Amino acid sequence: MSQENRDQWLSRKGFIFASVGAAIGLGNLWRFPFQAYNNGGGAFLLPYFFALLTAGIPLMILEYGFGSRMRGGAAWSFSRLNRKFEWLGWWQVMIPLLVMMFYSSIVAWSLNYMVYSLDLSWGDNPGKFFGVDFLHVSDSPFNLGGVNWGILGTTVIVWAANWFITKNGISGGIEKASRIFTPLLLVLMICFMIRGITLEGSSVGLDYLFKPDFSILLEAKVWVSAYAQVFFSATLGVGVMIAYSSYLPKKSDIVNNAFLTVLANSSFDLIAGITVFSTLGFVAHSMGVDFTEVAKGGPGIAFVAFPQAISQMPFAKSFIGFMFFFCLFIAGLSSSISMLESFCCAALDKFDISRPKLITIVSVLGFAGSALYTTGAGVLILDIVDHFVGNYGIATCGLLEAFVLGWFYNASRMRAEVNEYSDFKIGKWWEYCIKYLTPAVLGYMTIRNIIEEFAQPYGGYPVEAVIAFGWTVAIGMVIVAALFMRRRWRAEIPGACPAGGYES
Repeated sequence: MSQENRDQWLSRKGFIFASVGAAIGLGNLWRFPFQAYNNGGGAFLLPYFFALLTAGIPLMILEYGFGSRMRGGAAWSFSRLNRKFEWLGWWQVMIPLLVMMFYSSIVAWSLNYMVYSLDLSWGDNPGKFFGVDFLHVSDSPFNLGGVNWGILGTTVIVWAANWFITKNGISGGIEKASRIFTPLLLVLMICFMIRGITLEGSSVGLDYLFKPDFSILLEAKVWVSAYAQVFFSATLGVGVMIAYSSYLPKKSDIVNNAFLTVLANSSFDLIAGITVFSTLGFVAHSMGVDFTEVAKGGPGIAFVAFPQAISQMPFAKSFIGFMFFFCLFIAGLSSSISMLESFCCAALDKFDISRPKLITIVSVLGFAGSALYTTGAGVLILDIVDHFVGNYGIATCGLLEAFVLGWFYNASRMRAEVNEYSDFKIGKWWEYCIKYLTPAVLGYMTIRNIIEEFAQPYGGYPVEAVIAFGWTVAIGMVIVAALFMRRRWRAEIPGACPAGGYES
């Protein structure tokens, strides 16, 4: 596949649906609501929207513009800019590949729970069912406790779905799937939001979510949390949006596409927040307990709190449960296909291999990695890996990307390029955000995370577990990126890896 003859999106709508589907994932359901809850409630919306305008949208414009201009995945794009930056592109695409290994197992949980919802298998104690009966959680990350064959089986289905959709390419696979998945996901979530706010006691949860505490806005950590939420929620810094935009027609409206993607994703954040907290308010009211006793973040929201709420609903319990977990499955699948495409787009640029063959190899190896997360220690290992990949891999890649493209590529040049075919033109404010504000915030986040990491081992895990599944994974990604960089580009791509960097 030459860069000149690469696949393209058939429509702008298909590209937007795919990009929004990539950004919306399972984390939206349990990350944004509790970021708001813990950082001033309704007052958190002020730094959140400020972060959208000064980081989320600028970085999305940056990645869309870069991928569209370079016509390749992250590794190809950074290599064309300058050969010495290729490793950054490989580091970026290693992250979603690694994340997909544990993410696929979480998506698989949704399939299991679709079946469990038919007869409310979780019974009167969804928490015990989830941790003991379903996950068989062991007492240590080093105690694997055997494979959970039920989860392993549904993980096969998830990887098979990703393989089938992605091997058919952008126009023939990902776009077709996204045009179904993304609108369906939006309709389902709106339905659950409406159902949530009509439940008795929902106002209690919504009050906790939106009651503003403006005094907390004076704390720096609240603003950092807002930037972190926007950055991670929009799937920035991991090569996904660079890969997707590389398939755009050359005369695409980059600025409006970026605004649409980020604002659609943030709308889903708000819908998820209303859905989650109205439902938790119902749970607290039904149980006769204080809201703070049920307001706990993480995957437990989806697999403990919601089953508890479903069991207490007055009618159509099984149907509501089935559709809720089907909704989670759609959200997870739309994100996971973008993760697979991010890496495979970069590999297809560099290596002489067909798409179906590459997707098959990566899917088989990825499934082998996912098998680790179907063991009794899987959820513990997942927690450690997710923490280190998110706090160090993604944040650091985003920081380096903003610095390299803002200063080496030149933000003013990028601004002129993205404005060329865009109806809405961005001004100097965008350059200041990319060159100064975003690197400063991401740099502060990275430094703060490192300081906190050395203060005490993450999550109370043994130091050896943090080293084995945390630091080793984080450093290993950089090493693998360097090894990929050493491989030669396939000869048939003209102008690959120019020694003097990219020339316009």
